[in-house]
Amino acid sequence: MKKVCWPYFDPEFDTLPERINGPACRVTIDNENTEDCTVVKVNSVNKQGLLLEMVQVLTDMNLQICKSYISSDADWFMDVFHVRDEHGNKLTDQKVLNYIQQAIGSSRGSPHSIKAYSNEVVPNYLHPNEHTAIEMTGADHPGLFSEISAALADLHCNVVEAHAWTHNARLACVAYISDQSTHSPIEDPRRLAYIEDHLTTVLRSTTNPNGPSASQKEVKTAEFHGGEGTNMTTVERRLHQLMVSVRDFEAPGSTGGGHGEEMRRKRMVKIESCKQKGYSIVNIECKDRPRLMFDTVCTLTDMQYVIFHASISSHEGYAFQEYFIRHMDGYALRTESEKERVAKCLEAAIERRVCEGVRVELCAENRVGMLSDITRMLRENGLTVVRADVETHGEKTVNAFYVRDVSGNYEVDIDYFVQSVKREMGPTVLHINNNNIHNGDASTPPSFGDKLRSHFERLSHAFACSPYQLNTAI
Repeated sequence: MKKVCWPYFDPEFDTLPERINGPACRVTIDNENTEDCTVVKVNSVNKQGLLLEMVQVLTDMNLQICKSYISSDADWFMDVFHVRDEHGNKLTDQKVLNYIQQAIGSSRGSPHSIKAYSNEVVPNYLHPNEHTAIEMTGADHPGLFSEISAALADLHCNVVEAHAWTHNARLACVAYISDQSTHSPIEDPRRLAYIEDHLTTVLRSTTNPNGPSASQKEVKTAEFHGGEGTNMTTVERRLHQLMVSVRDFEAPGSTGGGHGEEMRRKRMVKIESCKQKGYSIVNIECKDRPRLMFDTVCTLTDMQYVIFHASISSHEGYAFQEYFIRHMDGYALRTESEKERVAKCLEAAIERRVCEGVRVELCAENRVGMLSDITRMLRENGLTVVRADVETHGEKTVNAFYVRDVSGNYEVDIDYFVQSVKREMGPTVLHINNNNIHNGDASTPPSFGDKLRSHFERLSHAFACSPYQLNTAI
């Protein structure tokens, strides 16, 4: 492979002999030389997917990556991350700094020392060994998530965890279920096959002629390997993969996209060739938001591209990302159609997470069938779920939805839904907090992980006043 010269060089990196003779991975944290962020520097032996692993560590902690420089040639990887916490401040908690060093450079600390305080820094929501994971993909239509929830309730399955994304008339969902009576994983092959067949029937009942074909509608049990707990990025990466499998990067009813859509996409993602160095250069300009770098790096990695160099920055609410990539076989992107597909997949990855609609968050004492009841009330009041994040922790459950009306409008009247909740759950079990967010704002709605962390800090106070809390934001 040709020797590559990269224009960025950090003079504070260690010298070459020190790096060669040093540990396999060296992580240093600089909290002194910049006023508004913490700088995380990584020198490591390189391997495919290493950049994504590091971005996942930072994303799991809800850290904002405001700037990054990546350079990897031959067998060595050098990276600089400029990060802030979820409130936009430098990192000052020593536990957080220690966790970053040990999670990225595991050779510098034992796995036991990481485990000792990892739950204090990164919430481990999912426990794969305790529940059965079900993956679902197919064409989306109004009320589909409600139909899936009702079907699982009819099958005597308790939904412990569920995450669903919709984009371009496609749906991808990962749900963790347990037996309704025993609260244990469902392991009987015959029962699992029956559950899969029943859910497949629900997905195939769509009347959307522009959605995926029947061969793209799939329900299957799945395995997630996450030790004692699987962080949210593990599920989000799988949701990205499932969305690609149903080709959500193609607009409904189109084979190549209209002229207006094409021009909009080209302004967001542009791919050029660097023939001298044998790279394809991917340039992305879009509105900045949390977890953006994870979404783009995840997409390129899962499409089997190697990121050799990259430069990431943000300014006045916009993100600028530049990736120098090749195939795993060492070649750049060969054809215009391949460039077109990569650009579309990156645009879809950027758009999937952004939801325009009313955010409805219901916190309550956990009970079997609650998800089915809530989504039924949404559907009966003319509201459809475009994104769902459902978490259960012991006796408490948090249900967060983005909803629109059946026509796709996101300026909806939530009052009828509130009245339905009051009728079924009683007039004194509801607390409403309205925060007006205009749909035209450039800001992205906060991620569920961000909301969940701050929310559980005040759960005890909320439940002292009322067993249910409903949060609505337009």
